[in-house]
Amino acid sequence: MNPGCGRRIGESDGMTKGGTMSVDLQPEPVRTEPDFVQYEVADRVATIWLNRPEVKNCVNWTLLQQFGEALERAERDPDVRVVLIRGRGHTFCAGADLKMLDAEFLGTTNNSVEIAQVSARIWGRAFSLAKPTVAVVEGYAVAGGFELMISCDFAVVADEARIGDYHIRRALFGGAGPIYRLPRYIGLRRTKELLMTGKLLSGRQCADWGLANVSAPADELDSAVAEFIAPMKDKSAFTMRITKLAANRGLDGDTETLIALESMTCNVAHQSNDAREGVQAFLQKRDPIWTDS
Repeated sequence: MNPGCGRRIGESDGMTKGGTMSVDLQPEPVRTEPDFVQYEVADRVATIWLNRPEVKNCVNWTLLQQFGEALERAERDPDVRVVLIRGRGHTFCAGADLKMLDAEFLGTTNNSVEIAQVSARIWGRAFSLAKPTVAVVEGYAVAGGFELMISCDFAVVADEARIGDYHIRRALFGGAGPIYRLPRYIGLRRTKELLMTGKLLSGRQCADWGLANVSAPADELDSAVAEFIAPMKDKSAFTMRITKLAANRGLDGDTETLIALESMTCNVAHQSNDAREGVQAFLQKRDPIWTDS
């Protein structure tokens, strides 16, 4: 693993649907390795923290594995509506741990392919997760950290963050998204500009380029995140899932295929309990009560 314009603005496993209590008889596994990833839930929002601040949250095998586990935990958690991905130490992620890369992967073709494929699959899980994922970026998001940012559905970034692919500065090439995600956000010319120069953008520039949804001063970042995600927290989880699934395919097919996909997604939504509840709630002038089905 190597490592539309935005706007600036100045943000349990215990309970199941319907309010009944469920008991998880499977305890969390006992870890013998450090917690390089931390998982928190509050107010329907899961926050997954990358936790190697002493090395700018560089990615090693353990962090990669724990991050994948945290994503799956958020996927299963019925109390979670939105997933934030952040970095401890006021920085997002500076990519792969270069000491690990030098010791285990440079000059070893099979291992090199493996780390690229594994990281692409785990970073890609942020893209395919049933729930909205938001990269909250301050400090550095470079190389693999940049790939993680562009794998999330949304990005809220600090104005002065430093963000970019960066790999070419070390004669490396990214293996987790730059050639199939970047052009979809910013077009081929700007993709080449980032990949071939290794330049870093500020958070403000990322919003201007369409790489971030929101840019805000660092001391207002949490408020910006809360404001951005608020409209997603009260939506039907079922409808959110099929909407994201369909939207993710929006650039992958010809018009007729996508019309068919839209029609089928529309029909699936119309057959849901939540669609009926949403219409009835509007007609009865009350808030909907979703069953996520």
